[in-house]
Amino acid sequence: MSQLTTHVLDTALGRPAAGVPVLLSTFDAGGWTVLASGVTDDDGRARSLGPDHVAPGRYRFTFDTAAYFAATGQVGFHPEVVVVFDVVDDEHYHVPLLVSPFAYSTYRGS
Repeated sequence: MSQLTTHVLDTALGRPAAGVPVLLSTFDAGGWTVLASGVTDDDGRARSLGPDHVAPGRYRFTFDTAAYFAATGQVGFHPEVVVVFDVVDDEHYHVPLLVSPFAYSTYRGS
């Protein structure tokens, strides 16, 4: 399993957000570099993003919410959601996204 995982839930529809394109990137002196890309499954999870282990540093998940809202017949305010976070140790980092057409929230999960 990847050290970095995510899960997207659509709080307006009350179900997992399937079909959300997601990018995982890392930051270094040259800027952002994409490490992996994927799409959330029927449970709203992007299960194959990233390697089993990442070095400490700054990472981000970029969620293409415009594509998701268009596919579900919703009109959204945020065309993408970018969640930037720091990895400081070898623990698992689970970064869920709760999304609706006009708001989003995120946190470090387990």
